[in-house]
Amino acid sequence: QIVALAFAIPLGLLSAYKEGKRFDRITSSVLFTAVSFPAFALALIFSLVFSVMLGLVDPIGYVSPFDSLGTHLKLMILPVASMAIGLTSSYTRLLRTDVIATLKEDYVTMAASKGISNRRVLWMHVFRPSSTTLLTSAALNMGGLIGGTIIVEIIFVIPGIGYEIAYSIGARQIVAMQTLIALVSFAYVFFNSTVDLITNITDPRTRERRV
Repeated sequence: QIVALAFAIPLGLLSAYKEGKRFDRITSSVLFTAVSFPAFALALIFSLVFSVMLGLVDPIGYVSPFDSLGTHLKLMILPVASMAIGLTSSYTRLLRTDVIATLKEDYVTMAASKGISNRRVLWMHVFRPSSTTLLTSAALNMGGLIGGTIIVEIIFVIPGIGYEIAYSIGARQIVAMQTLIALVSFAYVFFNSTVDLITNITDPRTRERRV
């Protein structure tokens, strides 16, 4: 999620600001193509190209960051990229749509007319009210990422929650399965509640009016 948002936010803002121009057209085409690849397909492609053919990264394995941070980060490059590319595409397109609508608001035009730099207008006056949909989507995907990356974790042999859920089902470990599913359910509730609080801060229009 962090990687996806780190790329999606600047790409979404810049694409919306340059709507219809070459950068926007190229970015939209690339993202439209990238979002059509599921995470497990990208995981197989990356594993084949970068691990088997080029030998740049080990195809499988997991090392705790407490044992070796460098090795851990190196082994996480391919699985993180596999899951982040699709999310980056979705987040960028969502943010681009909202930013384009916000740029047409009167208060944005007034801010620009006062001589405020374009960068400051985008970050201070446009991004905050345009981030509601992005935050909501990120919260929903966060719960899904915790337990929904089973195939990617199996491909790269990563002992994540999705992998453990699949193993507990196969081994008929009912207590472990119930615990892990409850953890994923709690994650959905937690992240959605957190986003509701953040939304009230970032977009004053969502706050209840006090009489």
